[in-house]
Amino acid sequence: MITRDHAAFFAHARSLPADFGAATARAAFLVAPDGFARAEQSAGDNRYMAQADEFDPGRASAQHRELQRALSAVLPTICFAGDPDTPDALFPNNVFATSAGAATGPRCVIGRMRHPVRQREAARADIRAFFSQVLGYAEVDLSTQPHPCELTGALVIDRARGLGYAGLSERCDEAGARLMHEALGLRGTLLFDLAPGEYHTNVVLAVLAGRAALVCPGGFADAGVAEAIAGFHAPHGWLLSAAEHAAFAANSIALSQDKVWMSAAAGRSLTPATLAGLADAGFAVATVELDAIEAGGGSLRCCVGEIY
Repeated sequence: MITRDHAAFFAHARSLPADFGAATARAAFLVAPDGFARAEQSAGDNRYMAQADEFDPGRASAQHRELQRALSAVLPTICFAGDPDTPDALFPNNVFATSAGAATGPRCVIGRMRHPVRQREAARADIRAFFSQVLGYAEVDLSTQPHPCELTGALVIDRARGLGYAGLSERCDEAGARLMHEALGLRGTLLFDLAPGEYHTNVVLAVLAGRAALVCPGGFADAGVAEAIAGFHAPHGWLLSAAEHAAFAANSIALSQDKVWMSAAAGRSLTPATLAGLADAGFAVATVELDAIEAGGGSLRCCVGEIY
């Protein structure tokens, strides 16, 4: 099922058991911020990106290394070398995604990026070989077809139920969303428009281990969709404030059943109600300082490629 009708989507979703696959990843991968700098093409539709003189590559590299160390305490976390010709490559979840659901078997999906500077990332032979030759994953290459589909930047996935939330923008159109839905073998995908100025769904929505959701209503063209998503996850679906939205609080990820990861700035933005809600859902909040990386227009979840 792939639809814009959120009432029909959630009627379908409520009929599904949480048996699609593991709710959290078994490993993670990062790409080092080598050559980290403002990519002007990406900046054209990423309002979160800082000006060029605000980029500090040394600080970004140190923070990225600390992120790897922190995540490695929870699950195996590897890091590929960066490339100065791909200054946005430290956000690999837009380009590479994996699925291990019963409908597909282990797969690596390669997305089609909107901007040429990011399309170079999809050609990384070493990352492709890691999945195909080392892990033995089948490859589904969407990178050469014409429709933008920036994977788990544009598509937030409830891995427990096999559901996708695809926010449409210049970085993901309806045809691209359908291609991702099919490549990942999802049971259902809800299509909706992001608000003007938003570029990726994972900045405004996080589904945490299949049992909770952080939702920024200001990032949706129709706030009713945001409310419906939060309602589906009740009592563990929360509508975040504008301040939490701006601090990347929804750009977070659960890599285990008991902890949600976000940047330190995001963590500081959380209201007492959000913190209490996460605790009630069984999540501790873990943070890493990522202000230098956030200059690139993304935050913690954008840095983390998941291996299922």
